[in-house]
Amino acid sequence: GRAEAPDEEGKVKVFFELNGQPRTARVPKAGLEGASKARAKADAANVGHVGAPMPGMVVTVAIKPGQKVAKGAPLLSIEAMKMETMLSAERDVVIKAVHVKPGDVIAAKDLMVEYD
Repeated sequence: GRAEAPDEEGKVKVFFELNGQPRTARVPKAGLEGASKARAKADAANVGHVGAPMPGMVVTVAIKPGQKVAKGAPLLSIEAMKMETMLSAERDVVIKAVHVKPGDVIAAKDLMVEYD
């Protein structure tokens, strides 16, 4: 097959024939780190993990590591299908890590925030 320049995910389209049918597959380019690495997924068993409820784009991040956040306080908002969804703290917490920034594209269950 023939390959072209990698896209923003570091993948290239490869053209090949299978049983006489032309096919295309997107594969990671050898030796190239994808610009948007696959994000870690939130561990459902870990109450300190905040995962993305759906695929979308991060619009705002209202928190930073080390910050104390009260129950119900906004953590971040996601836009999906032209609707913005605000995620809030489920309880009083201290933010351990923030894994996303505004403009990041996320998939469902991607780990976005960790807290104690």
